[in-house]
Amino acid sequence: MPPLQEPLTLVHVVFSSRIAGGERHCIDLANAQAALGHRVHVIGSAGSAVAGALARGVTFHGLKLPLLRGWRVAALARRLGADVVHGHLGPACKAAAHARRSARIGTLHVGYKAHHHARLDGLVCVNRAQHESLPKGGALTSLIYNWAPERLVAPARPTDLRAELRLAPHQLLVGSVGRLHASKGMDLLVQGFKAHAPADAVLAILGEGPDEARLKALAAGDARIHLLGFRPDVCEALKAFDLFVSPSREETFSLAILEAMHAGLPVLSTATQGPLELLAGQPARLVPVGNADLLGRALAEELALLRELPPHARPISYATAAYDRGNAVNRTLGFYRDVLQRQAALAPHFEDEEEAIIA
Repeated sequence: MPPLQEPLTLVHVVFSSRIAGGERHCIDLANAQAALGHRVHVIGSAGSAVAGALARGVTFHGLKLPLLRGWRVAALARRLGADVVHGHLGPACKAAAHARRSARIGTLHVGYKAHHHARLDGLVCVNRAQHESLPKGGALTSLIYNWAPERLVAPARPTDLRAELRLAPHQLLVGSVGRLHASKGMDLLVQGFKAHAPADAVLAILGEGPDEARLKALAAGDARIHLLGFRPDVCEALKAFDLFVSPSREETFSLAILEAMHAGLPVLSTATQGPLELLAGQPARLVPVGNADLLGRALAEELALLRELPPHARPISYATAAYDRGNAVNRTLGFYRDVLQRQAALAPHFEDEEEAIIA
């Protein structure tokens, strides 16, 4: 195990071509670790947008084909002298498990799946329920909450989303940010908005994904609904929202909700696993999962309440100290050291087993 103060060689693995929540977490963690003096690499798919979001101190290695990714990750990690190989999202965790000469870590951005995570040495959980439900007696585990990542790319000019959408001063803007995938429930939001939102309210959804065509078809005929695609200016766009909605069917931890909290926005969310913990005791509203009608009714009620408040009274103060970036990065590095220490302690036992087998 490297001495406590010695920089580590860290290899992150993420195979996505586009950047969503899990990818943003990986990027920001890698950038933060490089800023602290560690030797940081990211293995991903060639041509991935992840490469362009990494800081100068992070080296990106693009794999051109998805064939034998586990073997190739292990070979590259060995060549780089990786102390730690950290997988993000299921396929990357499965590939990281092949790097047996390194401490193999996985972050459960979605959830535990044995075929992705059972062979790892350490698992990072992003909510308490996830941590408590893990199989016992396997990998070392730690509960480390996500945080709102820093954004390296500043908008070329200040974003004025209300002007872009040509909204009148009295119009309320409902917003959501997330991948256009069934798990994120944007179809529920569109249905609920169409059925219950007041005629002068407007809905803006920021994100891209496989459900884009379906959502456009669902929103067809309602000029109040805008699918704006991927935006690099999310933090600026959030300032234009009057209400933030997270309609997910599944959510282990929502970076979008956390950013909305930092922006002081009223938050309406489905009661999925992550938001249940993230919003516990916070001035936010939770509704049942998967019910477009109840989501729409709650949305209309929240907008009615907002109309009664003067604009200067709308920002909300949330307790977010538990989601501090610096603390989470340091705890992650500490977890790496714990796993490395555990491996060092187990090494003589494994060597004795190998000798016994040979004899």
